[in-house]
Amino acid sequence: MSKTVTDVMSRDPIVVRPETPLKEAIQILAEKRISGIPVVDDGGKLVGIISETDLMWQETGVTPPAYIMFLDSVIYLQNPGTYERELHKALGQTVGEVMSKNPVTISPEKTVKEAAQVMQEQKVHRLPVIDSASQVVGILTRGDIIRAMAAS
Repeated sequence: MSKTVTDVMSRDPIVVRPETPLKEAIQILAEKRISGIPVVDDGGKLVGIISETDLMWQETGVTPPAYIMFLDSVIYLQNPGTYERELHKALGQTVGEVMSKNPVTISPEKTVKEAAQVMQEQKVHRLPVIDSASQVVGILTRGDIIRAMAAS
C-alpha cells in the first residue's frame, strides 16, 4: 500500500499571520532552518505562504520593465503589473505584503507519489497540507518525501 501525505508530513507546522512583521518571519526561517512558512488568517485558514524566494526581493531589489518610446507613447515590453507586484514585495514590511497568495496545497489522504508529482509540475519545494475546511494540518517538503523513500 502506498504511503499517504499524512504518513510523512510534518504535523503542526509553524504558521504566521499576514500582519506578522517581516523581520519576525525572517528570524523564524533562520532559527528553525526552514525555507517556508504557511500564512493563516485569524480563523486558521491558509491565505498564503512566505518562502525564501519571496524574501529575495528584499535583498535584490527590482528591475523596472523594459520599454520603448514611440510617438510620445511608452510601450512596455514586459507587463508593468508584474513590476508593481515585485516592487511591493521588495518594499514590504509585513508577511502579508510579501507572501505568495494562493499557494499550491495538498490534502492529507493523497499519496506521496501524487504529492511528488504536484511538486515537480508546479515547481514548488513545499506543500501546505490542508483539510476540507482549509485548515493547515501539516506541511510536506521535498525532504520529507526523500526521507520516506529512504525508509522504504
